[in-house]
Amino acid sequence: MGTLERPYAELLMKRTYRVVVAKPGLDGHDRGAKVIARTLRDAGFEVVYTGLHQTPEQIVQAVIQEDADVLGLSLLSGAHLVLVPRVVDLLKSKVRDDVLLVVGGIIPDGDINSLEAAGVARVFTPGASLDEIGTWLESTLDAREPSRG
Repeated sequence: MGTLERPYAELLMKRTYRVVVAKPGLDGHDRGAKVIARTLRDAGFEVVYTGLHQTPEQIVQAVIQEDADVLGLSLLSGAHLVLVPRVVDLLKSKVRDDVLLVVGGIIPDGDINSLEAAGVARVFTPGASLDEIGTWLESTLDAREPSRG
């Protein structure tokens, strides 16, 4: 796994976006989350990685404290249909449902529609390239920004 091929991506983005990467639940494998966090940082995003074993409440608190534009949840444990809706509900209750929510990890194809219906903007499964993830985030976030005059 490498980094995005555009080391000056921050100069291309409309502004620097803040991303919180989190590992909810009891999943103890975070290599992929760390690779994503580092890749996005190297591409010009501000990235905060919360670490392993975070509760939905801790994750949403980090989103609020960091004033994040994006929340990336990494799940390998199979608990995505329980944990993701809980995070979505907490974001709504804290009036932070404007945060772009993305999920990555081992997600069965049959569960992707349920996650998207719950409020996930995009699910990245194994095989998604780092460039695809970074480029999608940049273009999606830029499209949400007001036009410059």
